[in-house]
Amino acid sequence: MEREKLKSRLGFILLSAGCAIGIGNVWKFPYMAGQGGGGAFVLFYILFLVIMGLPIMTMEFSVGRASQKSPVRAYNALEKPGQKWHIHGYITMIGCYLLMMFYTTVSGWMLHYFYLTATGKFEGLDAAGVEEQFNTMLGQPGVMAAWMLLVVVIGFFICSRGLQNGLERVTKVMMIALLVIMVILAINSFTMEGAKEGLKFYLIPDFERMKEVGIGNTIVGAMNQSFFTLSLGIGAMAIFGSYIGKERALLGEAVNVAVLDTFVAITSGLIIFPACFTFGVDQMSGPPLIFITLPNIFNNIPLGRLWGSLFFVFMAFAAFSTVLAVFENLISCGMDLTGCSRKKSSLVNMILVAVLSLPCVLGYNLWKWDGFAVFGGTIMDLEDFLVSNILLPLGSIVYLLFCVTRYGWGWENFKKEANTGKGLKIQNWMRVYLTFILPLIVLFLFGYGIYDKFF
Repeated sequence: MEREKLKSRLGFILLSAGCAIGIGNVWKFPYMAGQGGGGAFVLFYILFLVIMGLPIMTMEFSVGRASQKSPVRAYNALEKPGQKWHIHGYITMIGCYLLMMFYTTVSGWMLHYFYLTATGKFEGLDAAGVEEQFNTMLGQPGVMAAWMLLVVVIGFFICSRGLQNGLERVTKVMMIALLVIMVILAINSFTMEGAKEGLKFYLIPDFERMKEVGIGNTIVGAMNQSFFTLSLGIGAMAIFGSYIGKERALLGEAVNVAVLDTFVAITSGLIIFPACFTFGVDQMSGPPLIFITLPNIFNNIPLGRLWGSLFFVFMAFAAFSTVLAVFENLISCGMDLTGCSRKKSSLVNMILVAVLSLPCVLGYNLWKWDGFAVFGGTIMDLEDFLVSNILLPLGSIVYLLFCVTRYGWGWENFKKEANTGKGLKIQNWMRVYLTFILPLIVLFLFGYGIYDKFF
């Protein structure tokens, strides 16, 4: 059976960027930049994106393209006889299921908030009233489960239509709409009274503010964010490598994806900070910013219902682009493991993901338990911890070592695959850094993440 291919290079770049662009870009990046000294944080973020994110993304794309298989079978096609790298293939699949166990719920929140904003449910509420809406939602397992199921059913339906007709077609429209909506929202923010102060706070490096949080913390925060924003290590990117031709070298393609990802992260700050300064809102409030702070702001501006609805459409698209990319991965893994059709794999995975996503929904209400406090309080925090702090960094180290050591696929094979086609190439001088230094940086991030969580 001939492997399906993406129709266009733009489709590949938008799909990969869609997978990378998630809710973290929008709610985590601006708030971390705010805490970490504005422009100072942004500079570190871009530095780490270049020295950590790009090489590992290039490796994941290379493994996908060379093997022409889904992540669960990719190592089998490339490893030497008797080697055990393919065990990581199964772990990537588990990682994708774990990620979807909470991401579907959060995507559901975005749709729920779009519905609340568009139907005027926030109008006339004060700050306490808006906060109450969020807590009410968390206390209603039926409402959250309904939105989560909607996300799962629509997502798998789109993917079941095929790679070009389903996933690529829908993601292209959604990503272009996402970028257009962002630019419109950012321009609208520039017209607010607090725009000048907000942009100053966000973009001008402030090393004093950085010292308050701790320079070390800011640097590690920037490393973390640059690394996790690209969803590396669980094969989420490798799958798209397996769907593209050999016309372009892969480092250049990784750069395009990272540029789009960074554009979205930085633009979300341009949307959020002017509004925070105009309405005297704490710009450091983290995740509640989206669900409590912003609806308050939209309540107070002319055409707020329109702007608020647009904002939550954009948030839903950011979340949904990741959901679609990972669903595609799970379907492809299912097809590779069992030899079944795309439709059958879609159906089985739809039921599986729907059931697996329920603990996250129930963790806010019926299954509340104090034992989750160490992870942040809920089942979702535990799932997020397992993916972000364990599977992504360790998975990235496996991809990295597989590509650079002679015990794996090896440097020459990796370089040859990555450099096939036009565009930016991997150079020989990078070898020492990629083999000896980068694994240590990622190991440090892994160790720091565990230490930070428990000590």
